[in-house]
Amino acid sequence: MTEISAQPPLRAAHPLAMYSAHEFQTAQSVLGEAGHLGEAVRFVSVLPEEPEKAEILKFRDGDRVDRRMRILLLDRATGDSSEAVVSITRKAVDYFRKIPTEVDGQPPILTEEFEVVEEILKADAGWAKALARRGLTPDAVIPVSLSAGHFGYEDEAGRRVIRSLGFHQPQKGDQWWAHPIDGLVAYIDLIDQSVMKIIDDELVPVPQESGNFQDPDYAGPARTSLKPIEITQPEGVSFSVDDGLVTWENWKLRLGFNVREGLTLHQISFYDRDQQRDRPVVNRASIAEMIVPYGDPSKVRFWQTYFDQGEYLFGRYANSLELGCDCLGDIHYIDAVVADKFGGPRTIRNAICMHEEDYGVLWKHSDMFLGVNETRRQRRLVISFFTTVGNYDYGFYWYLYLDGTIACEVKATGVVFTSGYPEHGREFATQIAPGLGAPFHQHLFCARLDMAVDGQRNAVDEVDAVRVPVDARNPYGNAFGRQVTRLRSEAEAQRHADPSRNRVWRISNPDVLNRVSEPVAYDLIPEGLPTLLADEQSSVAARAAFATRHLWVTRHADDERYPAGHLVNQHPGGMGLPAWTSADRCVDGEDVVLWHTFGLTHFPRPEDWPVMPVDSTGFTLKPAGFFDRNPTLDVPRSGGAGHCGGPSGSASH
Repeated sequence: MTEISAQPPLRAAHPLAMYSAHEFQTAQSVLGEAGHLGEAVRFVSVLPEEPEKAEILKFRDGDRVDRRMRILLLDRATGDSSEAVVSITRKAVDYFRKIPTEVDGQPPILTEEFEVVEEILKADAGWAKALARRGLTPDAVIPVSLSAGHFGYEDEAGRRVIRSLGFHQPQKGDQWWAHPIDGLVAYIDLIDQSVMKIIDDELVPVPQESGNFQDPDYAGPARTSLKPIEITQPEGVSFSVDDGLVTWENWKLRLGFNVREGLTLHQISFYDRDQQRDRPVVNRASIAEMIVPYGDPSKVRFWQTYFDQGEYLFGRYANSLELGCDCLGDIHYIDAVVADKFGGPRTIRNAICMHEEDYGVLWKHSDMFLGVNETRRQRRLVISFFTTVGNYDYGFYWYLYLDGTIACEVKATGVVFTSGYPEHGREFATQIAPGLGAPFHQHLFCARLDMAVDGQRNAVDEVDAVRVPVDARNPYGNAFGRQVTRLRSEAEAQRHADPSRNRVWRISNPDVLNRVSEPVAYDLIPEGLPTLLADEQSSVAARAAFATRHLWVTRHADDERYPAGHLVNQHPGGMGLPAWTSADRCVDGEDVVLWHTFGLTHFPRPEDWPVMPVDSTGFTLKPAGFFDRNPTLDVPRSGGAGHCGGPSGSASH
């Protein structure tokens, strides 16, 4: 256990300030002194235990802050799991309980547990026999271990289980994703460190073509035709960061980071120059869960469904970002501190990247009669991080724009999960290289948006474009209109997007009217791509019910943070949003949270191999009567990038 060194006082400037290495050390020490640690006990996750929302809203500079952490522990020798809440400020254990894993589910999987599977399988005679059937030995096979899901198997009840596929690595340094060993899977008990079962199904030839995209002999020589692009801001950036508080062009927000959600944004507000005040928009924004369900129903792969946050804690795999590679321009980096397996602090250098980007034309008008030729450049603040979970890499980008728009984009890249592809083909996979398949799958994300559109009392309407039939009021048939439906209860507010109707969800404040006597509002604009495609009777549909709808609206509750529930690993489902929503609980003019599912449905292409170009998905929050007039009229012509505007039809220099 790490010794606590002399450090400044633990009292923080703000209850949402990011946690320091010293605070992780303190939590570790408090649990040790309380007798809750031991040689085999591991820290699975250490998360900020944020104060109740009401407490955060009333916080003023100088107020005392009780800094707390929520901690999951696993005894790797016995499988006993426990949960604690520790006050760092008071050096006390406020809460401790043993987790009944057969009921509540298992804590997320440790990196250490993935690593031990190779030793377990190398010592197993059944695994060696199955590989020998394919002309392989365990020494040349990389086990890829994955979360087990839940299928009601009696022999798995209460046990900590993982499933492992194999990939051939002809020699050290080779990309093993090019050589999947199909028709074979091992079920492993992580506590007993034993193989429970091996399924040795069909023999499929192991693909032989290399996937070494990092090798010039395979990828070919690097092109030399690209000339350098340099992005400079000679006067520096336009934003400031002070202890996690970001200020940029009327925007203010606080940054957070944790191993489950990764980057979190708090207290997002926009300064209204007409009203001369900061107007809140969102209390808290995060990606609260994601799931990658695969569509291969074969005996060895039907269970492939990954909750990369709830089962793997993807924030702990955040990349250390590099200038010129992950971020380009005048960059501000922020380190993130997380806990290692013993509870000590581990700093992820440059975990968060922040920079400004030119984003093309903001607005423009040319009028030859008035002699007007005006153009303004759009700019956005980009806050991002990248994480690598096994074969896939995900970039999470939050954008703030000059006009009050907020957007989120997720970029998926990396290596597709591969399978064999026999001569008779695969119904639910693409052949991406000779003999190499990639199963159909989805990447589905759930954004948790704790809204505060100019205050805590908000309402949500579904707004559709509708055709108007030819009648007395529309004799020429050219009219079309809007249909506005108020979502009054949590049950009514479980909705699907409909791009054919231009559907948006409008979040308004009924207590605040704009100058045309309409409630101030923001629109959530969805992409409207497919939600979960698995059958509604499937295990994954029960466990990831959040992903069966594009939108859920709930009344705010401090303990409702994760849409699939607190403990996801090996849980049968029904937790999270299905358990929280009520047919009669009102969300009309209440403190509401929007849960928005968005994502990608991936039918892999040969062009996605051996490394996949970025595919992206996301959503937008756009002001809709929030401002009394265009908030960008004061944007200067130059935008910091040269003169724009002049007499119509002329070019000014």
